[in-house]
Amino acid sequence: MVSLGGLARKLFGSANERRVRSYQPKVAAIAALEDQMKALSDEALSGKTQEFRKLLAEGKTLDDILVPAFAVAREASRRALGMRPFDVQLIGAMILNDNAIAEMKTGEGKTLVATLAVYLNALAGRGVHVVTVNDYLAKRDATTMSKLYSFLGLTTGVIVHGLTDEERRTAYLCDIIYATNNELGFDYLRDNMKYERNQMVQRDHAFAIVDEVDSILVDEARTPLIISGPLDDRSDLYNTIDAFIPMLSEEDYEIDEKQRSANFSEVGTEKLENLLRQAGLLKGESLYDVENVSIVHHINNALKAHKLFQRDKDYIVRNGEIVIIDEFTGRMMPGRRYSEGQHQALEAKEKVQIQPENQTLASITFQNYFRMYDKLAGMTGTAATEAEEFANIYGLDVIEVPTNLPIQRIDEDDEVYRTFEEKFTAIIAEIKAAHERKQPVLVGTTSIEKSELLANLLKKSGFDKFQVLNARYHEQEAYIVSQAGVPGAVTIATNMAGRGTDIQLGGNIDMRLERELEGMEPGPELDAKEQAIREEVKKLKAEALAAGGLYVIATERHESRRIDNQLRGRSGRQGDPGRSKFYLSLQDDLMRIFGSDRMDSMLQKLGLKDGEAIVHPWINKALERAQKKVEARNFDIRKNLLKYDDVLNDQRKVIFEQRIELMDATDVSSTIADMRHEVIETMVRVHIPERAYAEQWDVAGLKEKVATTLNLDLPIEQWATEEGIAEDDIVTRITEAADKAAAEKAERFGPEITAYVERSIVLQTIDNLWREHIVNLDHLRSVVGFRGYAQRDPLQEYKAEAFELFQALLANLRDAVTMQMSRVEIVREAPPAPTLPVMEAHHVDASTGEDDFDEGAANYVAPEDRNPQDPATWGRVGRNEPCPCGSGKKYKHCHGTFENA
Repeated sequence: MVSLGGLARKLFGSANERRVRSYQPKVAAIAALEDQMKALSDEALSGKTQEFRKLLAEGKTLDDILVPAFAVAREASRRALGMRPFDVQLIGAMILNDNAIAEMKTGEGKTLVATLAVYLNALAGRGVHVVTVNDYLAKRDATTMSKLYSFLGLTTGVIVHGLTDEERRTAYLCDIIYATNNELGFDYLRDNMKYERNQMVQRDHAFAIVDEVDSILVDEARTPLIISGPLDDRSDLYNTIDAFIPMLSEEDYEIDEKQRSANFSEVGTEKLENLLRQAGLLKGESLYDVENVSIVHHINNALKAHKLFQRDKDYIVRNGEIVIIDEFTGRMMPGRRYSEGQHQALEAKEKVQIQPENQTLASITFQNYFRMYDKLAGMTGTAATEAEEFANIYGLDVIEVPTNLPIQRIDEDDEVYRTFEEKFTAIIAEIKAAHERKQPVLVGTTSIEKSELLANLLKKSGFDKFQVLNARYHEQEAYIVSQAGVPGAVTIATNMAGRGTDIQLGGNIDMRLERELEGMEPGPELDAKEQAIREEVKKLKAEALAAGGLYVIATERHESRRIDNQLRGRSGRQGDPGRSKFYLSLQDDLMRIFGSDRMDSMLQKLGLKDGEAIVHPWINKALERAQKKVEARNFDIRKNLLKYDDVLNDQRKVIFEQRIELMDATDVSSTIADMRHEVIETMVRVHIPERAYAEQWDVAGLKEKVATTLNLDLPIEQWATEEGIAEDDIVTRITEAADKAAAEKAERFGPEITAYVERSIVLQTIDNLWREHIVNLDHLRSVVGFRGYAQRDPLQEYKAEAFELFQALLANLRDAVTMQMSRVEIVREAPPAPTLPVMEAHHVDASTGEDDFDEGAANYVAPEDRNPQDPATWGRVGRNEPCPCGSGKKYKHCHGTFENA
């Protein structure tokens, strides 16, 4: 019996098919213009760009000019790149232009698809960002596709690691910018830490196309981008605590691999308390006394480092550093560090140099960064399994684009063995058989450790004709992947997401030409060599096709179906034949964690012998259900994290917008005056409550507060004795005195210096308070979950308290700016006597990395000889000395902030 839904699909097609069909009229209209475009000269074709820009300036929309613009880009691509986009590629580009995700199988030419949507949107003149997963792909795609863009009169920039601010600014001014997600996010954070508008490098967030969109917007979105600064060195503490963990036995802790958590048992806690007491690290009686919060945090990190984090799976040790490995792509992530002391715990475990812990200066999640774009699109081979997440978080539909040619790959049922040994024995036998028949083989593993284990087992069995591709050999990855389709080639790879290079049967011609013709002079010899390579690749492709195409062998299932599909999708490119098979064992992580005990006992009862495998479609469906459960749980975790981050993001937007307004303003004196007036009103209300009798007024407290905040010595005690005086009169008198002092100071400084000092003080104060606020919210996040035990919603509690903290930040901002403005002075130093050379002795403060002047330095005045009210008597003050004005702050945070020598 056919359901109504099934009947509707048969009659009208699925929603995806209907959406794809809706683009067909435009595809036909583009095809109708093809002959007309071919007839144009290069100059006339290129000139179309200016025609389109003129139409947009006259009020036309991008959709109005889509058909002729795509026709121009298609013809320009044929001339500049030697590639003419297929009809399905036009559909993919229209999907991108419609603010959606185009799911296109591997080898369908996603890089070329993007150029059509990029060209159309770049005509608006606001810049288009094409986001890639690594620097190599950003450079490669920018270099290749810039031929097309420059032919059409557009400029191309590329943002990679190591560029100067000037180089970045120039790149961002281009029409099209290729960059990695990390570089874009970090540039945004750095821009919002600048003090001058012209120092910022990014200009707009108009349109972004994200390549490997599932990898960037789902997998990497779990880790926020953080810019941090070092705290004090505590390597001794990490090493001491690390030495305790090997002393513990299994009864001392509990490990939960599903939740990736590790906790100490009661027995383990007692044992640790004794060890910490002996080391002099325990304060009070119990480990869980409030004074030991920091110690508890460190010992939990040390336990996780030893029991949850695996070397060569989660991280590798390279050149004396711990380098994180991305679990989804198998790539190294140099420069990325685990936060909150976890990285230091791993460094202590591996006995490498411990880097200082960092304090967060600025942070943002990829979800919130990419949601800033007016228009966002993405492309990948595997997005359908995460369609709900893309729709909920980014408002992006996932549309599957049909392949140019029908898929001929055969996907076989999984083979399940009882043990690792049996599984790997079967895999080795299958690899050897495929190699014998000259079929290229790609073997997928989930970690470096597993890829090297398989490589060692192959060597022991007498087979050594293979290549290993994992994070250790990151530099050669593109070439290894490009030649994995040669007949008889065996390539062992750790995860295949975002490699960016297709596996072409017979080998990749372009890669071979680039490598083998390097350094040769143009001439008959080079032409002959090129022709020979082309003939050889053609012959090798025929051999690989005859052997059945690329054979993908997977050594286990990943938690995410997408990663399995990415691996499987490497085979069957552009209608080529191919084959894929997954080999599993009950000892695999996924099977072990998700209840394989019952299956093992059941298979033994059924009489499954050693070396035998169970193969059945039901097994595949059961595994898929387990993977769906994991995906749903991971989505819930990401969704929950985002709800909390959205609270911080709303506040971040307010702060960053405020900073930009301040940088753009030529004069912020009215803002500072408003702050000063609010501060005065608040301090008077605190010390002179409304409707209080004169004898209840805290006159002494108010006088002291006025002196510390406004740097004014006012006769408040005399005012308070005047008959009929009210608190409003006190507010008015203090305000008048403060405004007068500010006006006199502004006159002494001059308008230019006053404007600079005022803007700089406000920006620096905002930044310092914002950093403290981020830390406070982190601490709040770590404990607010416990409110659930009191039947209160942790998220609502977090929102309420985060709002209160933000209000406190704004109040503190007013106080701090008013205090600094009342005390700031410009010190003009007399030039040294010409007969005596100035000798400045200074050292670097190890904790801050800043210079501090020695007491023996020239122009130094002893503290007792300085007049706090007269900066001219202070002489040369060390940056880390207490400020002579008596504020209690270091000189660099008080009067020293704005010296103008």
